[in-house]
Amino acid sequence: MAKFEYLEARTLRQAISMLQRCGDQARLVAGSTDFLVRWRLGAWQPKYVINLQHIPALQRVSYSARNGLRLGALVTVQTLETHPAIRRHYPALATGATSFAGVQIRNLATVGGNICNASPAGDMLPALLAFDAQCRVVGPEGERMVPLDQFFAGPGRTVLRPAEVLAELRLPPPLPNCGSLYIKHSPRGAMDIATVGVASMISLEMRGTVCREVRIALASVAPTPVRARSAENLLRSQTLTPQLVAAAAQEAQAGITPIDDVRGSATYRKSIVEALTQRTLERAIQMARGQELSYETQRSLAVQTAF
Repeated sequence: MAKFEYLEARTLRQAISMLQRCGDQARLVAGSTDFLVRWRLGAWQPKYVINLQHIPALQRVSYSARNGLRLGALVTVQTLETHPAIRRHYPALATGATSFAGVQIRNLATVGGNICNASPAGDMLPALLAFDAQCRVVGPEGERMVPLDQFFAGPGRTVLRPAEVLAELRLPPPLPNCGSLYIKHSPRGAMDIATVGVASMISLEMRGTVCREVRIALASVAPTPVRARSAENLLRSQTLTPQLVAAAAQEAQAGITPIDDVRGSATYRKSIVEALTQRTLERAIQMARGQELSYETQRSLAVQTAF
């Protein structure tokens, strides 16, 4: 294992200054759940490691009906699972968190780290895409907002520029008559990377029969997490029927080109996408119509091992 110099930032500005000084030989850490594994394997060999854990501004969570949800980049995955406002207003994000690794890892892993790792299989990412998350990025030239669906440049790659830091996630207020759910398929059932992950969010008109807005996001089916926009277009502004929901699920699987790997073939993944899209949409519609789905039920649905 290669040695590195350890640095500790106390403010965001200090972290940016350190990145400017150390350049591409530096690596940011917080929970370090991925860093330690890859460093021990020799995959990451930085000369400098900059710890962000002691920057209070990156650890804040706030919610209001007017401004929506604000998540500092260092908010832990466990907080996403347990925070009352997230469970109530952004349930797909809470169920995505509960399906993430084990509780020990969830207590360390951060939402910002999960995003910046840019894994195609990240459990947090479909739900954040379904809620139209925006990334507040801060760097030497100031700050900018980047839609999450434009943040990923490929597996393990993002659009962050030199010395830029992901500081915050902003999710808009939940839409009226809204429901959402995340489900992933994992043959092992726990502590496993998703073979496929699907998050659906739907908002209904007052009578509960017409789709006002819908977002469907998929993981483990492309080089980056993706929105199933053609499937969304089938549903938006339409009267919802079981047949239409099934057609949207078929459209979601028709619009992807997954690869074969050790977790599943492309054909298998496409069939899972269709099944999980239909299941998440059906449950989200029930929730949007006011049918209560307890958190324990949502949690039990979050990881499915068989079809």
